[in-house]
Amino acid sequence: MGKASYTITVCSDSVGETAEAVVRAAIRQFEAPQVKIKRHMNVRNEEELRQVMEEAADSGGFVAYTLVQPELRAAIKEQAIQLNVRVVDVMGPMIQAFVDTFADQPKRMPGLLHRLDADYFQRVEAVEFAVKCDDGKDLNAILKADIVLLGVSRTSKTPLSVFLAHKGKKVVNYPVVPEIQPPEHLYRISPGKIIGLTMNAEHLLKVRSERLKTMGLPLLARYASLDRIVEELEYARSLFDRLGCPVIDVTDKAIEETAGIVMDLIT
Repeated sequence: MGKASYTITVCSDSVGETAEAVVRAAIRQFEAPQVKIKRHMNVRNEEELRQVMEEAADSGGFVAYTLVQPELRAAIKEQAIQLNVRVVDVMGPMIQAFVDTFADQPKRMPGLLHRLDADYFQRVEAVEFAVKCDDGKDLNAILKADIVLLGVSRTSKTPLSVFLAHKGKKVVNYPVVPEIQPPEHLYRISPGKIIGLTMNAEHLLKVRSERLKTMGLPLLARYASLDRIVEELEYARSLFDRLGCPVIDVTDKAIEETAGIVMDLIT
């Protein structure tokens, strides 16, 4: 027999990214069902909401929602009772905690997360910066960067750079190679801006071996030999020590986890 197929409905008066991200994080905790996420965006009136809820009732799933308008929040709770559909308020408890703790009132405007304000353009600029400066392409950019990531090949420098860029940080990542002298720019900036990335040698061997497989290259390449990896990691460690920068072991760490550590270190 095949696995059961479940549908989770995401309902939002904006684009629904927040609710979907929470749903996907929850799904990762389960292995049994095949789960389909159906997102309904820009739901702005009770008739649209009713259609969403009736569809959810027919599918037998539940609804995760982010609605900031009080009338829609009341309506979805009423529909949930009438149609016997479980609903999960993703944003409401957080907004209420803010109100209760700081005695402030929300703007109740859908889509503020994606508003084209100064923060948005800062993030766009940061992403463009990260792409332009990937893998040490622009050494002069080191002097303009908020964060400089150093590490040997396959220590997640590029995806981490892009993730941090979406947080509005201008990031340069530079590959550490024993045969190449590190740029003097690194010694002209604060060590607090530099983050060294390292990884367990055996784990890095597996990562590099998989990389060679996907590229159709022989596994006997020196790039994926344990001796070479140990040599690179030891050289990288000596460079980090000379620079006096913090070091993060990214072995088995998700990009989001590493990014959180980086943000804590530089702020």
